[in-house]
Amino acid sequence: MNEALVPRLPRLRLVHGPTPLLHLDALDEIVGTQVWVKRDDATSGAESGNKIRKLEFLLGDALKRGARAVITCGGLQSNHARATALTCAQLGLRSILLLRVADPERARAEPLALEGNVLLDRLAGAEIRFVSPAEYRQRAGLFEQACAECESEGVPAYIVPEGGSNGLGSLGYVEAMREVRGQMDLGLAGDGMFDVVAHACGSGGTAAGVGLGAAHFGVARETWAFAPTHVRGCRRRPISHAHRRASCSAAADRAISPPSAMACWPPPISPARSLLSRTRRRTSPRRFGLAASPTAWT
Repeated sequence: MNEALVPRLPRLRLVHGPTPLLHLDALDEIVGTQVWVKRDDATSGAESGNKIRKLEFLLGDALKRGARAVITCGGLQSNHARATALTCAQLGLRSILLLRVADPERARAEPLALEGNVLLDRLAGAEIRFVSPAEYRQRAGLFEQACAECESEGVPAYIVPEGGSNGLGSLGYVEAMREVRGQMDLGLAGDGMFDVVAHACGSGGTAAGVGLGAAHFGVARETWAFAPTHVRGCRRRPISHAHRRASCSAAADRAISPPSAMACWPPPISPARSLLSRTRRRTSPRRFGLAASPTAWT
């Protein structure tokens, strides 16, 4: 059932796709079931990862609305912030990053250690603003303040939420599941439907899109979202919220039921170890799909 689900919306073609589906017998032996890996670490160049799929829709919408600046947020070494900064540079857009650090005053006073993603942010010309964890929890107000500053300078601004996770951004992974369905139809993913699609989950947007897309396109019977955190349950609410938003956005003109099975799995141990543990239970899936990106096990 490889029919369109996403309504006609502004969309940029940023992903170098379809990204490969990889199967390794050695991985099957380790995990104890058949595992296929969707290589979404190969979506693009330095901006690769799952975030760029969301940015296809978000930045497409920004350009349609006439934005000349994009404001987003994340941790100091945020993959999402890096992908946004690099893509904005390619599009000729100004990028403003609200990056969370323990001590903003100290971060402003000392030379920034140019390493990892924040080095790429700088090379892309992003404007970096340090915020404390307390300020980050109230980031909606910071977004509005930065947006108002841009508007006062005559620069229309567009806000991209944490991780690109809202209804619009989640459509990137609805489309990713359509892409997987196409690969299945071409015989590039073994035989039959997957039992499970599993992926890392932070802000919930990928989980929402995967859950809706996997159900609609007949990719998998179930989806598992692994939250890379040591705080059990801390991501359950955002995942459910983003899933509802994605369902409303994607199904605006059609009656589409949300997936019946959507598991959030935030283990206190590493997602990889938890994955091995769960697949060896009595309910072990026979065919397992794993979406991989640079954010997968961080």
